[in-house]
Amino acid sequence: MPRHRLTAAVLSLFLAVPAAADGPVVVELFTSQGCSSCPPADAIMHELAKRDDVIGLALHVDYWDYIGWTDEYGDPFHTTRQRIYARRGGRDMIYTPQMVVNGQQDIVGARHEQLERVIDAHLGAPPMAQVSATRTGDTVSVQVAPVDLPSGAVYDVRVVQYTPLRHASIRRGELAGRELDYANVVDAWHAGGQWDGAGPQVFQVSGVSELPAVVLVQQAGHGPIIAAARVD
Repeated sequence: MPRHRLTAAVLSLFLAVPAAADGPVVVELFTSQGCSSCPPADAIMHELAKRDDVIGLALHVDYWDYIGWTDEYGDPFHTTRQRIYARRGGRDMIYTPQMVVNGQQDIVGARHEQLERVIDAHLGAPPMAQVSATRTGDTVSVQVAPVDLPSGAVYDVRVVQYTPLRHASIRRGELAGRELDYANVVDAWHAGGQWDGAGPQVFQVSGVSELPAVVLVQQAGHGPIIAAARVD
């Protein structure tokens, strides 16, 4: 798949040192049913979905729809999120497949060994914050607390919901005729509020469906993810 607003990249570092999450490392895969290069990366997402130390999320984008097949799981917000990641990384392009680890480092394509090295680096870094979450009906209660946070930053607290397995019968475009399964397809984003990181705080997020959910604590403006947790 050619890149959207193309330039070459292999491994971009948003920050020199990983900012660790207290708990699982978040891997976001930007993918599309209109992308002929994406199935190998989609296969890696199936592996990540089985891990306890990783939260894998498949974010389907919409910018390849024009070539003949509309991705039924695509969301313009995912494209916007990817564009902001690119700007923060000093790039003027977005592409698929791309994996972004903890909102900081991006890996081109399905480079499994590079991905493992980046994940291990984040797992080995000390935690910056703690987060936990419980669900009661359609409300998720999120508890956050600082561990070692710099002063002055603001963090978005979001609940993200996903479907563990979705199927697509692709009839047109570069993958015409393929029957593909996708793991951990993101369906919804719920804003919980903003946290100043100064002390413990509780957020109540309503309108959450029965789908599996995770909490992301991320520097405002799609910055580093400093903590993440699955919703119990």
